[in-house]
Order: sequence, then structure tokens, then C-alpha cells
Amino acid sequence: MNSDRFRALENWFAQRNWQPFPFQRATWEAYAKGRSGLVHAPTGLGKTYAVLGGPLTEACRQRLSTHSLKVLWLTPLKALAGDTLDAIRRMIDGLQLPWNAEIRHGDTSAYRKRKQRDQFPEVLVTTPESLSVLLSYTGMRAKLSTVHCVIVDEWHELLETKRGTQVELALARLRYWNPQLRIWGLSATLNNLDEAQSALLGSAASRGVIVRGRIDKRIEIETLLPDTIERFPWSGHLGDKLAHKVIEQIAQKNTTLVFTNTRNQAELWYQRLLQLRPDWQESLGLHHGSIDKAARAAIESGLDDGSLRAVVCTSSLDLGVDFTPVEQVIQVGSPKGIARLIQRAGRSGHQPGATSRIYGVPTNALEIVEFAATKDALERQEIESRRPFQKPIDVLVQHLVTVALGKETRLNALREEIQLTYAYRDLTDVEWEWAVDFVTRGGQALQAYPGFRKVAIGPATQAMSVPSQQVGRFHRMSIGTITSDSEVLVKFGQGRTLGSIEESFVSKLQPGDTFQFAGKCLQLVRLRNMVASVKLARKRQGATPAWAGGRSPLSSELSHAVSRRLAQCPMDGPEMRKVAPILDIQKRVSMLPHKDHVLVELTTVQKQTLMTVYPFAGRAVHEGLAALFAYRLTQRLPLTLRTSINDYGIAMHMNKRIQLDQDAVQQLMRSENFADDLLACMNTSELAKRQFREISRVAGLVIQGYPGRTKSTRQLQVSSGLLFDVFAKYDPDNALLAQANREIFERQLERTRLVATLERMRSVPMSIIATKSLTPMAFPLWAEQLHNEVSSESWTERVQTMAAQLAADACKTQ
Repeated sequence: MNSDRFRALENWFAQRNWQPFPFQRATWEAYAKGRSGLVHAPTGLGKTYAVLGGPLTEACRQRLSTHSLKVLWLTPLKALAGDTLDAIRRMIDGLQLPWNAEIRHGDTSAYRKRKQRDQFPEVLVTTPESLSVLLSYTGMRAKLSTVHCVIVDEWHELLETKRGTQVELALARLRYWNPQLRIWGLSATLNNLDEAQSALLGSAASRGVIVRGRIDKRIEIETLLPDTIERFPWSGHLGDKLAHKVIEQIAQKNTTLVFTNTRNQAELWYQRLLQLRPDWQESLGLHHGSIDKAARAAIESGLDDGSLRAVVCTSSLDLGVDFTPVEQVIQVGSPKGIARLIQRAGRSGHQPGATSRIYGVPTNALEIVEFAATKDALERQEIESRRPFQKPIDVLVQHLVTVALGKETRLNALREEIQLTYAYRDLTDVEWEWAVDFVTRGGQALQAYPGFRKVAIGPATQAMSVPSQQVGRFHRMSIGTITSDSEVLVKFGQGRTLGSIEESFVSKLQPGDTFQFAGKCLQLVRLRNMVASVKLARKRQGATPAWAGGRSPLSSELSHAVSRRLAQCPMDGPEMRKVAPILDIQKRVSMLPHKDHVLVELTTVQKQTLMTVYPFAGRAVHEGLAALFAYRLTQRLPLTLRTSINDYGIAMHMNKRIQLDQDAVQQLMRSENFADDLLACMNTSELAKRQFREISRVAGLVIQGYPGRTKSTRQLQVSSGLLFDVFAKYDPDNALLAQANREIFERQLERTRLVATLERMRSVPMSIIATKSLTPMAFPLWAEQLHNEVSSESWTERVQTMAAQLAADACKTQ
């Protein structure tokens, strides 16, 4: 490596008593040679300085002119922007560059945004959505062609979403304007690096380089285990029993992050910890994406200065934020994936050479096995892959309108540019012509409505433009691919805002009802114009909001690790020794299920048959399998049944006693005609209609609303539902309809994994066991279906009663 070239950088490191890692030097050298690439290294090893070193050193050596944008930094979360900006400014000041660095995202004031468009800083930290909005303004080609380097942070988080596709299209636009542009991505937890780099660099991937930071990052995982454990596990109860141990663990360190998997869970755990330690009121924080940004900023500041003892949080704090005081991390519930656990563990010991410590808190007995399996998978480095989206048409048509607003491109050149991306490299003539027709005429079904003619194309020049200023305003407000339930603002009368909750939850409340949110017990005063006015409630109990998408499926890698643990059943380690009594009952009454041996349990419960199967394929696949098996059963036999699923298995709750032999069960698992049967058994039309609502938002068919007049979810569903029905009747070849069905099968039901699971289940040995009572593995599936029954007893009471009865029966048979 040319030491003179990077002497200023070496000196800056030396002033801090640092020594550059080999991967940092390799990144600087690759940048100096004009290369683009992907840096993959553990959290806390200095990836930021690796990718900034090249462009900043080049600026020092070549004395690049100021007052024009040179480095563009893309971050997936606004919460990361401030921390990133601080790191960039430290490095700029250390190298004595006369550069300015600023932030631009949705919370930046309109005045500041206008000033930036007039005169960009040399370094701009922004989000994918804000970059796309920039591309929609005229004159951006000249101002963005000066960019020498684009850095995409946390690329693995963007990669498998439509936001990743949005980034691909934006990068293709910048690369088309400046062929010498260098693009670098950062990732800490990713397996399919070659595919990830291809998605990042598109057609230039063959000239890219992957830089791996191979420095060992020590991660210590310890599971907090209960003193006693029920023999028949059910969801949630164990976590509450461990709350005292969580308190003890927090008390041992100065600063702790307590991660939960959902916002609902974060609210509940925050309240539970305060119940046990009310004296922590001022030193315990709550942080998730629905809490107001000012409150989140205050929590982040408290973490940074070490004034907070602990913060209960969600994924809102597990990406790229460097809070040096954090000494330990606690994970409540299964991490669901190896990459997620590594990411969260890295929030502690966020410095080179430091050990990251994470403590697992299982919320049911089977999650104890998951934590043991997580250790196994981490040791084997079985990290999940992230698969990028392929040809989402809704993102394409949004981008066409964005480009047309900028008036910088002709139509024929734009297709060449778009096909530089990995996502659209195989874009066909039919798909391209449909997308162009859709934005110019509204497609076959909507051509009679002027409001859907958004883009005009000059017949001679092929120049693209958006003639309507109103279309342009609405489009800029709608740019982006993040879709969710409509949100209701929560605020104290005319006072401060607490955050937002989903309309589907708050619409079920009546004035006077209480609910938990933002760490407070609130009483609803009124709901008007998508604003919930509240006041502090006198009592301390109330419903907790449940946000959509709360249940994440177990990843394939972690599912396999759990199955491997059960297949080998080694009792080594504290986790497996703790669950040994449960597994002993399972083996005695039935057998231990795992993915290399299909176990089918037939149990008579209250004069009805419960059939339980254990594919170990995760919730998404099990949802499709449960519907498929139920349909095929009812085609063979006259019966009524309900289904329930978890990450391990599927249960069929039948209204009569039945017997099934191996041939009958094999027929349920056949892969032949599975797509037709799945279409017949699931209300795929309704599923596709719900999915179409999200697609129609991205494609600009329906508008969420504008400031002060947000549309409700019901209004959006009605609008998109009408369009769905019109397309289905008058335009059956509509590409957005086809995309909705494709996303249902490939993304929601994971068709590829579903077919592979069916074929695997038919190829391995099968055991059909008639059990005299529910087994420990079947019990949580039985308990799940009680949520849909009407009873004067609470769900918890009924589950506890059955668990106690089964435990007593198990003791008698020992």
C-alpha cells in the first residue's frame, strides 16, 4: 500500500492511538484505484472510517473544489443520521478539510431543504426517499453529477425490501450522469455477499470488490433461565417470571439495552420493569419507531451521555448507532435469526477488540432450545441470506414519474439506464411498454380518466415531463416504498405529541378507555381527524397497542439449528439441561420431532381429534401448509376444522374423531397441483386485494393523503379495492395485479420454501403416533386456537388449567 498517499489518514489514526485494520487499508486502496465495492465486517470495527478514508484522502491530495456535493451517504433510518454525521465531521475536522456535512431527511425543515438545493454541502447524509425526492427536481443533473462517491449504510437491511430497489434505481440514475461514480456498501451481517454486491452495483458488479473484515469479534451469549419450569410450555408466561432476573442483570451494569421483537412487547416490558423498580422512573427509557421523534432523541441523548441505566427498545436501536456507554444487551424472546442477534449484540462493546455481551430471555420453554440453537449456529457462522426484490413494477412506475418530474431524460435512454440495475436487468419489452403506458395513459382500464395520465412524452424528442403541477406535488409527498396501517397521532389535548399508533387499534376504543403507550397509561378523550386526544389516566392498567407485522418468522437457518438440537438431543449446556424434563415427556409420550423425520401426532382432546405435524419451516410456510392440509382433509372427509401454527408445527383441530394412515397423510403432503389447491383453499383474492393496497400506494394509484388530511386505512382499502375489481374485470393482464399475486406467493407464503418443504417431508421417514394426551410440543399449538373461542374464562386461565392437568397426568405415568 502507498503509505504516502494515505499519510494524513495514518496520522489522524495515530493521534487517537489507533492502528488501521487491514480491511480499512484495503478499502482505501481499492477506492484510490477507482473501484466500487462492499465492505463486510463485524459491528464496531470502523466500517465508517474504512469507506470515508478513500474519498476524504482524495480530497486532501487533489484539493477538490468546495461548494459542491462530493460524498452522498445513504442511511436506512433517520435515527442513524445524527450519529453518522458526527463521525463524518470528526474525520473531516481531523483531516483539516474545508468541507461541510449536513443531514437531509423527512424531518429536515422545508427552509433547510431549499437552501441545500441551492447550495449543497460537500457531504450529505440522507435516506433513500429523500434522494428520490431530490431526483424529481429540475436541474439536479448538474448538481448531482459532482458526486464522487455514494456510500450505502446497512445495505443488508435495504437489500430484501422495495427500498433496496428504490436505491438501485437512484444509483443507476447517478451512475448514468457520472460513469466514474464510485459506490460502496456497508454490511455487518450477511451471507450472500456476491448477490448483495450485484444488487448494489448493478451492471458494474463485475468490476467491484468485496472487502471482508476478518477480525474476530467475540460475542458472549448467556441465557437467563427460570428456577423452575412448567412441563407444558405456553407462550409469554416464562418471560414475566424472568423479569426479576432481568432487573438483577440490569443492576449489575451502568447501561443496558433491552431489546424486544415488537413495539407491543416493548411497551409491556417497560411497564413491568417499572412495576418492579419504580425508583428507576427517571433512569429507564422506552424507544420504538412509533414514539415521537423528540422523545426518541432525548432517550438517545441519555444513552450517549450514560445518564440512563437501561432502555427498552425494538429494532429502532439495533442498526449502526454507536452508544459507547452500553455495556450489555438483553434480548427478550427468541431473536428469530442469527443475523439479528449478532446485530443487537454488537450494540454493546461497540469498539474494536471489545467483547459484545447479550443475555437471552426466553418467553416460553421452547425458546430456551432456540437460544441453545442460536449459540450452535453462531459458532458455525450460519448467517442468513437476504434476497433482493426482482422487478417490482410498482417501484418502477413510481420511478418513471420521479424521473419525468426532473425533465432530465428521454424515454429511450431511460430504459437503458434502468436495465443497469440488478432488479430490472431482465426487464422485458412487454413489462416496459406496460409501465410506460400506465404512467402516460393510466393503462387499459383507466385511460378515460385524465387524473391517471401523469407523464407526457414528446413525440419527436421522447422527452419526459409531468404537465400537472398538482400531480407533481402529490407524487413528491408519496415518494417511497414504506407502507403500513394508517397512523393516528396521539397527543395531550393542545399539548405535546407522544407519537402515533395504528388506526386499527385506536378505532376500537371508546372515549374514557385506557391504553398503554410511550411508557404512560393514557385515557382517550376523543378521536377526530386521525388525532387521538388523550390525558393521563389515574389507573395504571390498560390495553397495549398491537402493531401490524408483530410476529417475525423463525429464519431457515435458526429453524434448522433448532431441529438439529432436537434430532441429536445433546443435554450439554445449561439450556438443554433446563428443558430436559420437557423433552423427556415428549419422548415418552411420542418422540422428538425434527426436520429429517416427519412426526404426525393424533390426539383426542374433548372428543375431538387434534392432528399435529412438525415441518420446522417457520410461520410463513406453515401458514400456507396449514391451509393446504385443511383443504385436502376436507376434500377427503366430511368434517369441520380449525388450524393453528407456530414456528415448529401445524395443528388441525377437527370436530370429530378420525383415524389417518400413512398413505392418507402422504396425500396431504403431495407437491403435485399444490398451487391450484392453495388457490382453492385460501382466500387468495382477498389476500391479493390487501397486498394490492400496498402496491397501489407505491404505484401512485391511491394517495395516503397530505398534511392535515390523512386518509384512513378503510378509505384506502375501499379505493384500492375498487381499482382491484376494475382491473380484474376489465384489465386481467394488469401487471400490478400479477405483482400482488406474486408477492403473496413468494413473499408472504414463501412459495419456494413451501414446495421444498413438501418435497422434503415426502422424502424422509414418517411416524404417525396416537398419543393419549397432548404432548409438550403440541400443547402451545392447542393453546393458540383458544384465542378464537368464546368463553367466560380468560385465555390464561384455560391454558393454566390444561397445563396443570397434563403435568399431573405426566407425573402419574412416570
